[in-house]
Amino acid sequence: MIFHFCILLNCTTSKNLDTYKSDLYQFRENYKKDFLENSRSPLTAEDLPFLDFYSGNKEWVLPCTCVLAENAIPFEMPTYSGVTRTYILYSVANCKRKNKTLTLHLYKNIHPPINPMYKNNLFLPFKDLTNGEETYGCGRYINLLDTEIKNGKIVIDFNRCYNPWCAYSDGYNCPIPPRENHLNMEVEAGEKNFKGEQKYK
Repeated sequence: MIFHFCILLNCTTSKNLDTYKSDLYQFRENYKKDFLENSRSPLTAEDLPFLDFYSGNKEWVLPCTCVLAENAIPFEMPTYSGVTRTYILYSVANCKRKNKTLTLHLYKNIHPPINPMYKNNLFLPFKDLTNGEETYGCGRYINLLDTEIKNGKIVIDFNRCYNPWCAYSDGYNCPIPPRENHLNMEVEAGEKNFKGEQKYK
C-alpha cells in the first residue's frame, strides 16, 4: 500500500511539473509575440531566435510573505537613459531559497496607466550575481499583480524574469533596480543575455 501511494505521489508530482513547464513555455512564447505586436519594440521576428533563457526550474518559484508598505512616499527611480520614473513602494516580500532569505521590494507606478488593464501591475526590478556574466549586466525585471497578494502571501516566479529593452537597444528608459533589490546570490532563472547584436537608434 505504501509503495502504491508513493507511485501515485510521483505521478502527481510529474504531472504538476509537466503542466508547469507547459505554462512557462506558453508564457515565453507570448513574451516573444509581444515584441512583434508593439510598435516601439526593439526586436523584429529575425531577432527572436537570439533570445535565450534558463531551463524552467520550479525551485525558483518562491512562496513569499508580504507586508504592505505604510505611509510610503513616492520617489524618483532613475533609468539608464538619465530620466526618472515615479514609483511608490507597495509591499515588501520575504522568501527563502536554499536557507538564504530574500527581501524584495515591490513597486507601483503612481501614474495611472493609459490602458486600465495594467492598473494592478506591480514592478520588481532586481540585480543578482549572474549580471554581466550569463545575464544582462544592468539587471532584470519581474511583473506581478497586487491582486496576487492574498492573505499576506504572494508567489514570485523567477523563471519569468525578463530583460529590460535596454538589453537589446539604446534609446529606452529602463529603470535601474534600487539597491534594496540587489541580491547577493546567483539567480539562475529566467532570461539570459541576448545573443544578437545590440542595436542603436
